[in-house]
Amino acid sequence: MDEPDEMTIAFITIKTDQGITGYGETGYLHPQATESFVNDHIAPILIGKNPLNNERIWDLLYTKLNPRAQTGVWSTAVSAVDIALWDIKGKQYGEPVWRLLGGANDSVPVYYTIGQAIRDKDRLADIATQLVSEGAERIKIVVGKGEWSSPTVDAERVTAVREAIGDDIGLAIDANYLYSLNDALQLCNHLESSSISWFEEPVYGNDALLLADLRTRTRIPIAAGQNEGHRFRHRELIKGSAIDISLPNVCFTGGYTEAVKVAGMADAFNIDIYHGGGWPFQNMHLQAGLANGQMVEFHDIVWEIGKKIYDSPPEPTGKSITLPDEPGLGLDPDFSVLNRYENN
Repeated sequence: MDEPDEMTIAFITIKTDQGITGYGETGYLHPQATESFVNDHIAPILIGKNPLNNERIWDLLYTKLNPRAQTGVWSTAVSAVDIALWDIKGKQYGEPVWRLLGGANDSVPVYYTIGQAIRDKDRLADIATQLVSEGAERIKIVVGKGEWSSPTVDAERVTAVREAIGDDIGLAIDANYLYSLNDALQLCNHLESSSISWFEEPVYGNDALLLADLRTRTRIPIAAGQNEGHRFRHRELIKGSAIDISLPNVCFTGGYTEAVKVAGMADAFNIDIYHGGGWPFQNMHLQAGLANGQMVEFHDIVWEIGKKIYDSPPEPTGKSITLPDEPGLGLDPDFSVLNRYENN
């Protein structure tokens, strides 16, 4: 069966006493617990604080609520809060978040992810071909998903897409942690001649030692980090020579405040950052703001959710997306939609 086109998100609103409202978002990892943590634990700490002091607030939330550097709900909740605070900061200063983060580029290349686990290789190839006809220059497909998944089946699926779209279109694959080292290596061996742009999160648990081992045994670049909740895990991946591409996602790694630190570590090792893991409208600001930001993902399922809950969000034009000049994130929520799906 194909994966259903649905996903749970946690959406938060922060209002200041000067009438500025910021919006933050995170997704699918314990959304009810995230909601409770924000309302019951984070909100009382934020009351009375200056929302422009992002670093001070992040450190306060860390020392008071997470002194032993756990991740999980803490990281998802703080990610959404930090995003909303940066949205407020942009609105206060009349600048978009990407410019406050550094303003390295006003447009960023994009890639399109076919997020469903589609076994039918012809159908998968048809979807990829359609994306190319609409201007896509880079595509990513999932592997390792589905009861039918195996290195052999996935190799056939990926090869069918490569043959359909030709050699000039970028093609990446994403296993979402689902493969063992041996299976991931077997798939890499099958695809060595298919010009794979990168293999995203190929092995169980994002194990840095296994990733480093795989990386020495394949020519396919390795990418990881989209669900890591602290800079410390990213440090392990970077310093351990486990990755070619770092994937901090602001909706999971602690917001912009923490993601900037991850990007700085990656830059010190001459590693670029890409966006993986969905939520393009938040992550495009990080990618555009920093010089080593390189790519924004438009994941079909998450992208469609974003288009439903925001009024006229920015859209990619084939190979890239131009960042908004509106203050903050440049996103206006459609509360009629959000209210309709609340707690469903």
